[in-house]
Amino acid sequence: MAVTKEIKYALLTSFLTAAIYWLLVLYTRTLRVRFEGVEKIEAYLGKGGRIIISSWHQRFFGGFFLPRIFGQSPCIMISQSRDGDFISRVVRHIGWIPVRGSSSRGGKAALRAMVQGVIENHIGGHIVDGPTGPPRVVKPGLISLAWNAGAGICPGVVSYENAWTMNSWDRFMVPKPFSRVLFRFGRLFPPPEGMSDDRFESFRKEVEDVMTGEYKAADDHWKG
Repeated sequence: MAVTKEIKYALLTSFLTAAIYWLLVLYTRTLRVRFEGVEKIEAYLGKGGRIIISSWHQRFFGGFFLPRIFGQSPCIMISQSRDGDFISRVVRHIGWIPVRGSSSRGGKAALRAMVQGVIENHIGGHIVDGPTGPPRVVKPGLISLAWNAGAGICPGVVSYENAWTMNSWDRFMVPKPFSRVLFRFGRLFPPPEGMSDDRFESFRKEVEDVMTGEYKAADDHWKG
């Protein structure tokens, strides 16, 4: 009986994965997306650099566009929950390489896999306040990942002209159809070095402050 349920679950998720992917493709074609700062990232990667694109959980809808921007597959950490099973299938269709684990489950193994993924692929994405918050707080995992992978950090700042805001811990946002979307690559932090405990925390806070400011600036863009 358990095997039958697993087979049904696998078939259902396979069908839903394909359906949701194509719905996302059609949906995002209604959006008018503007990219800023792409050349900066391309130049950094072109010199052999490694980079981690950091994002708030609230705006990870923008991750749909990242693989197509650079024409390669970044790696990203996805939780080991059953929801994570489904999400990992969807993001693989989009062009990401899912690495399973989170800060609460399988974290050390996932961090090692993410480090290796960034070293091999030169680019990764990290949702810095996931999977459960607190919102808009950079967790230490981002800094540990960048340090161990010898990678720079760059905020991938996504802002929507018009969006629905969900009643969730992160106030997750989905752009409304035909909305304009701004995807801006922010300040590029070089790979962290010489990370004492004090320096680790000050660097974490610096990245957090910069991300907070750059998201606000992007949201203010629509007020002009």
